[in-house]
Amino acid sequence: QVQLVESGGGLVQAGGSLRLSCADSGRTFSRYSTAWFRQAPGKEREFVAGISWSACSTYYADSVKGRFTISRDNAKNTVYLQMNSLEPGDTAGYYCAARYYSSIYGSQNAYESWGQGTKVTVSS
Repeated sequence: QVQLVESGGGLVQAGGSLRLSCADSGRTFSRYSTAWFRQAPGKEREFVAGISWSACSTYYADSVKGRFTISRDNAKNTVYLQMNSLEPGDTAGYYCAARYYSSIYGSQNAYESWGQGTKVTVSS
């Protein structure tokens, strides 16, 4: 399994940008399809974006299409989530999740490894 550590969260004004990172210290992260989920206070955790282990496929929730971009640098064992045109509705804890040599799934139950999360707050 991998040990995921998220970073890059913070407070930003509406319309601003943040880039989240999800890093693993091991050497097998390139074999894991990886997704970002988010959970706002009082709401269910929801899928945001995912990228296959090969980086050939990416998927996005409708709510972030055109604003967020997921990418990976396997040489750095890191997956990124570039978030542009942020809205107050994007305020949530953002979590990185990984699944070994797999397709991308929208269900959190499909993922075997999780990070501790990073908080994103978008002010209006």
